[in-house]
Amino acid sequence: QVRLVESGGGLVQAGGSLRLSCAASGRTFLIRTMGWFRQAPGKEREFVTSITWSGGSTYFADSVKGRFTISGDNAKNTVYLQMNSLKPEDTALYYCASTERSIDGLPYVDNMDYWGKGTLVTVSS
Repeated sequence: QVRLVESGGGLVQAGGSLRLSCAASGRTFLIRTMGWFRQAPGKEREFVTSITWSGGSTYFADSVKGRFTISGDNAKNTVYLQMNSLKPEDTALYYCASTERSIDGLPYVDNMDYWGKGTLVTVSS
């Protein structure tokens, strides 16, 4: 089992920045890909960004390209999501997820094996 705990969410004005963290524990040696997904009220959970743990390849949803970056610290088993130029439409519950598969490309929700409980990001206009 892998346990994921997100932190760093909060309220920010449009144009501002936030940095989310996701700390993994447990059988972290199984992790091959980590990602961030988000779910806005009344909408389905959607992919935001992901990183492959070995090669460090990164992937982004079109809606966040150029504004969000993802990075990982293997030694700390932690992945970060730096969010800049935030927009009200970025408001959502942000989830960290991991999988034992190395996914080169945009993963689907169903591709991920473990999930955190989420951290809320609210962007005011």
